[in-house]
Amino acid sequence: MKLYLGVDVGTYETKGVIAAANGDIIAQAARPHRMKVPAPGWAEHDAEQDWWGDFVFVTKKMLAESGVPPSSIAAIGTSGIGPCMLPVDQAGTPLMNAVLYGVDTRASQEIADLNASIGEDTILDRCGNALTSQAVGPKILWLKRHRPEVFARTHKILNSTSYLVFRLTGRHTIDHYSAGNYSPFYIIDRQGWHDELAPGIVSMDVFPEVMWTTDIAGAVTRQAAAETGLMEGTPVIAGTIDAAAEAVSVGVASPGELMLMYGSTIFIIQITGKRVRDARLWYSPWLFPGQHGAMAGLSTAGTLTHWFRNNLAKELNPETAFAELAAEAAASPPGANGLVLLPYFSGYLTPKYDARAKGLIFGLDLTHSRGDMFRAALEGIAHGTRHVLDTYADVGHAPRAVYAVGGGTKNRVWSQATSDIGGITQSLRSKTIGASYGDAFLAALALGDVTLADIDRWNPIASSIAPQPDLKPLYDRQHAVFLGLYPATTPFL
Repeated sequence: MKLYLGVDVGTYETKGVIAAANGDIIAQAARPHRMKVPAPGWAEHDAEQDWWGDFVFVTKKMLAESGVPPSSIAAIGTSGIGPCMLPVDQAGTPLMNAVLYGVDTRASQEIADLNASIGEDTILDRCGNALTSQAVGPKILWLKRHRPEVFARTHKILNSTSYLVFRLTGRHTIDHYSAGNYSPFYIIDRQGWHDELAPGIVSMDVFPEVMWTTDIAGAVTRQAAAETGLMEGTPVIAGTIDAAAEAVSVGVASPGELMLMYGSTIFIIQITGKRVRDARLWYSPWLFPGQHGAMAGLSTAGTLTHWFRNNLAKELNPETAFAELAAEAAASPPGANGLVLLPYFSGYLTPKYDARAKGLIFGLDLTHSRGDMFRAALEGIAHGTRHVLDTYADVGHAPRAVYAVGGGTKNRVWSQATSDIGGITQSLRSKTIGASYGDAFLAALALGDVTLADIDRWNPIASSIAPQPDLKPLYDRQHAVFLGLYPATTPFL
């Protein structure tokens, strides 16, 4: 039987899946890891331990527990958090911890300097995106300024997926969707690397070869086979960022279809028929030639619920804490008894981009409970999500279909509040595994064993969450408060 391996590296966990050609799940495995925060506004991973070590662990575990012979794995797909910055030396050895995506805001000064030297409008026009903490280019400039000894030894700059592909195949590759986040060094009309906007910062040789997601990047080497238990010579696709693989896993395939991912962050992807040029949204070529993606996100979502559990529910059993907190939130009425929370605990991403932004719980009095506060946290994320969805509508791309995915969909208070506050109906697929399942599907797609339409067979729609019209007046009033709190508090940052 022909099988496909998919492995995704997330912010807090690596997940793997082995799937059959009909979409059946043959094996699954997961391994947790921690995001390191060595300084305020920083976020890092140990690539050797958290990325490659986890890949080896989940792969060997799945092969051992399922009894699947390695020769049955027809192709391998990988994805990971992105965009990240990992400098490696000539041998491919990481020179420091990987600097993570938009949650890491260390390069604020570099963003300002590049905007001043290049021009914000020029960057938006040539790169497709305004420079924000999501961009890798400013973090490379930060590396040059603040870690010159590391910069001098840097042979390649990789992200999580390209590091996994390198460890598997020995080749340095990256997909176009991921490369689009390396502003100002990826030029969209060239669909490749160029230093015309920011000459003299870094050689273009440090960047991996750009490919489309389902291009075969290489094959499993003898060394990788010995470490993972996979068969030498197994094809490995170029892969992509986790959110894109997750979008594929829930059937986002044509213009107007949008994925709403409830994870460590809220990440939103909509495929569009043409490039969306708006500084409030991110742009990148999609996974396949001729398609476009318009992206957005909140920097704290699942990370906020983790913070809440770790600091305000220490007495609860970590294994059951989220379920208990969800029950407390469910006991609080819609609107959390008047509380409104700003979820900007790691800065503000779309549509404002403010690394200085802070979290806030507004309206507290002595009658409020922990359940009210947790509900306010979930509703605050939902208000932030509505703000983003309204931005899509503002630029003429209101979604025609919304597919929800991620661990947060299991929290009914959170997902229902998102539909109620955002005024959207969310469709949920029968399998909510996420990016690793999308990776396996993309591996099958690369070999021509499935078409994009086959995701409806692999992962049919199981349910939907519709908004409750009677709550609209309440949430509209609170949304006005939500929108007013950020500008009201900004002068004090």
